[in-house]
Amino acid sequence: QVQLVESGGRLVQAGGSLRLSCAASGRTISSYAMAWFRQAPGKEREFVATISAGGGSTHYADSVKGRFTISRANAKNTVYLQMNSLKPEDAAVYYCAASSRSSAASFEYSYAYWGQGTQVTVSS
Repeated sequence: QVQLVESGGRLVQAGGSLRLSCAASGRTISSYAMAWFRQAPGKEREFVATISAGGGSTHYADSVKGRFTISRANAKNTVYLQMNSLKPEDAAVYYCAASSRSSAASFEYSYAYWGQGTQVTVSS
């Protein structure tokens, strides 16, 4: 019922910044926890960040903590991922996901809706 479309992925130099957007349609996401996952070539998909429905709680993977920030604008039905101090190992396809629950979660099975992904490339 919820469609998600990611945007903002591009080529950036190591140390640079980038903001990804996830636009939702079909229904409001104000009661859904949201998250970002990523998958690099030859690697498993991994959790990046999650935010509760109201935006009051966030959690991050250790690898991005202190560098990435997840936020949401429920009035715009949009979720963001601000990425700073990018490293080559951050290069991956980034996916946005929506949970049927309101509490933040870091497990893939918690998310029922997924976008098609946006490519982030980091040059060293």
